[in-house]
Amino acid sequence: MYNTLVRITYDGTAYSGFQFQANAPSIQEALEMALAVIYKQPVRVVGAGRTDSGVHARGQGANFKAPFHIAADKLPYALNALLPPDIVVISAKKVPDSFHARFDARRKLYSYTIDRADYPQVLRRLYSFHLPDPLDLGLIRKAARLFAGTHDFNFFQAAGSSVSDTIRKLFRVDVADYPADDLLVFYIEGSGFLYHMVRLITGTLIRVGKNTLALPEIEAALEGLNSGAAGPTVPPHGLCLEKVYYDSDD
Repeated sequence: MYNTLVRITYDGTAYSGFQFQANAPSIQEALEMALAVIYKQPVRVVGAGRTDSGVHARGQGANFKAPFHIAADKLPYALNALLPPDIVVISAKKVPDSFHARFDARRKLYSYTIDRADYPQVLRRLYSFHLPDPLDLGLIRKAARLFAGTHDFNFFQAAGSSVSDTIRKLFRVDVADYPADDLLVFYIEGSGFLYHMVRLITGTLIRVGKNTLALPEIEAALEGLNSGAAGPTVPPHGLCLEKVYYDSDD
């Protein structure tokens, strides 16, 4: 069997997320259907992250084991000819048999985009959360620095998660302002993420920017003392998985 890592970009608007769902279309299902045509048998795909319904990706990672080899420079073209236009494979490479797209991921980078225009920018509506309210960017940046490092993010996960270990390390939480485009983008890079963690952190930072949440309240939440400081959970369509990093990356 030939183990292959592919990088995928997709518009998540029409999908229930990356992972297969019995009653809704998913990115995994579309990939497996295309692979089954190419390899003439079922091929299971393992994704680096699930991504929720409506969430997008520029650099999702996934691997699969196939019965025969197809050149890495040819495989994306073969897959893209069979995939819907809102899912595109942008690269492929052979990896060791033991490689696992999820367990071998060293860190992930997400972005969350906010539309700051007075009126919604219609051509950005599927990829950004419209929020014209005044925001204190200085305070937001101070709050963002509090999240960097290793913390217990127990309060920054959605209900229903079965994860027992809620300790995560965030390498950076940056805020980029693009006034010419009326956009504000949060970049959050970490070793791993809890369910809805990025969307909850973003919602928390927005509250800080509106001056409805103080910095000490965030510090208390990260110390397990103030669950009320977390969130709200912002909508999924502003979220994008930018890149999954592996040891083999430059």
